[in-house]
Amino acid sequence: MRNKLPLLLCIIGSLFCATSSFADERFFEIKAKKFSYDPHIIKVNKGDKVRIRLISEDVTHGIFVDGYGIETQAYPGQEGSLSFVADRPGRFSFRCSVTCGEFHPYMVGYLVVGPNTRFLGFVFVVLAIGLVSILWTLKKTNYSA
Repeated sequence: MRNKLPLLLCIIGSLFCATSSFADERFFEIKAKKFSYDPHIIKVNKGDKVRIRLISEDVTHGIFVDGYGIETQAYPGQEGSLSFVADRPGRFSFRCSVTCGEFHPYMVGYLVVGPNTRFLGFVFVVLAIGLVSILWTLKKTNYSA
């Protein structure tokens, strides 16, 4: 009986690990029109696979993601697309990469990459299981002695 609790805790931890996905696939449709993006802020977690569909509603627009060095263009009636893994936390600008008019330099949006909370939760659960297993083993060892 003494060795069954740590084994049970390990099984529960393994099931948690197997059923948890630490990264999601996130899809965003960004509309570009008159020197602005809609939405102009997108938020993801570190490790997420990000897919962006760029739709131009007036003239040819582009999107360049600073810090990732990727870009695409969208012509009116057509769309551009990007796909990448958000592997760096922080706030990154994305901006129009095609001169689209007099206010082109002000056409900016933001990609916010936050910490991967699922991964941090998993780390906490594993540490808690390990601590409980150690305490349980020490408790049983003290009673046996």
